[in-house]
Amino acid sequence: MHSDDCDPSPAPRQAPRTRAPEQTRRDILDAATAEFSEKGLSGGRVDDIAARMSTTKRMIYYYFGGKEQLYAAVLERMYGGMRDAEAALNLNDLPPAEALRRLVETTFDHHAAHPEFVRLVSVENIHEAKIVASSPTIRARNAAVIGSLRDLLERGEREGAFRPGLDALDLHMLISSFCFHRVSNRHTLTAIFGRDLRAPDVMAIQRRMIVETVLRYVDPRPDAI
Repeated sequence: MHSDDCDPSPAPRQAPRTRAPEQTRRDILDAATAEFSEKGLSGGRVDDIAARMSTTKRMIYYYFGGKEQLYAAVLERMYGGMRDAEAALNLNDLPPAEALRRLVETTFDHHAAHPEFVRLVSVENIHEAKIVASSPTIRARNAAVIGSLRDLLERGEREGAFRPGLDALDLHMLISSFCFHRVSNRHTLTAIFGRDLRAPDVMAIQRRMIVETVLRYVDPRPDAI
């Protein structure tokens, strides 16, 4: 076990004043996101995080208390970024089918733009969701998006835009699975099939594909699928 896996000697009573506190927290989280997404929780080192931002372990422990707490804060921010992007859509102001289309597009775009989020979620699954299970923040925010999706499905059913009997969690998994898989497995898929999944034309085709797949799945017409 690395020496920085354990808390160092007690932190000073006052935080160093070289940076504004909120900016310092953001800088630490940025460096920790890069470290943990590259090396995971076990391989990531507080020494290396400090080196990335030219600070000290003592500064990091002052703000976050320890390596595991810092990792939890990184995960909370990563999940929060996805949930913030969804909340910004104001789905209630859009017709059901357009709202769902925008949600799928946003999910695709966010995963594509944030491969570090995908890697961190993969790492957390290796650890059997230890941090996610202990974080009320992550659980609450993810429960909220399922609630919003459930409301959208119910509204779409009432208005005749969606077929009845759709489950919000199942639909969330359908949307997320492709968006996640194409990022998490892009290196092996490229190595095996020779297709660059980051190429703009490939991304555009796959973005349309997952939107069309989801909209056909919820379509109330019997011949839609």
